[in-house]
Amino acid sequence: MTNSEVDALLEKQKAKTGRSGFTHMEYARYADGVVISVDGYGEKWEWLFDETYGKLCEELARIDVTVNAEKTKFVDMTKGETFSFLGFDFRRAKTRSGKWGVHMTPRMKARAKLLQDLKDIFRRFVSQPVDRVIDIINPKLRGWANYFRVGQASRCFSYVKDWVEKKVRRHLMRARNRRGFGWNRWSREWLYKNLGLYNDYKVRPYRPESAASR
Repeated sequence: MTNSEVDALLEKQKAKTGRSGFTHMEYARYADGVVISVDGYGEKWEWLFDETYGKLCEELARIDVTVNAEKTKFVDMTKGETFSFLGFDFRRAKTRSGKWGVHMTPRMKARAKLLQDLKDIFRRFVSQPVDRVIDIINPKLRGWANYFRVGQASRCFSYVKDWVEKKVRRHLMRARNRRGFGWNRWSREWLYKNLGLYNDYKVRPYRPESAASR
């Protein structure tokens, strides 16, 4: 079964839920990972998930591919259960308007890995000018922020931004054989304007490529 056949199967199952322009099933697939979400309202679509999962397993078995039982997870988000996919954590929460929705935030592991990578850079280049360090960390920050800037990443971004700013301040102070963070020496604006430290941590709404290209 090819990737296109997997998509065709899932699209067919999704089409069964079409009502007045809305569907009650959605899916996301990347490489060998698949997430299938089904509307849990009233549990009237529960049969669809069971049917879709069963057909998917059957088709994969035909080409001697088995579903990894250890990595397969069945989640009921209406009961507070969560799941992770492609570096994001997904959970059910109320929106600002008071309606229930799905919140997606960067996984703690993803944030920890970024900070560890940056910490290693600051350690290796401790004797280098701060401009050199910023030239190295800026592309990493830009790539990481661009990937995670959808969903509800504001709190995580604020943490990363403050953490990086403190590391840059410590680097500047060590170069002067001084302790502390130089709060009175350099304003936050100076760090970003004069040193060119990456500063685009704005969260943006997710726009599928098909919609963005219209």
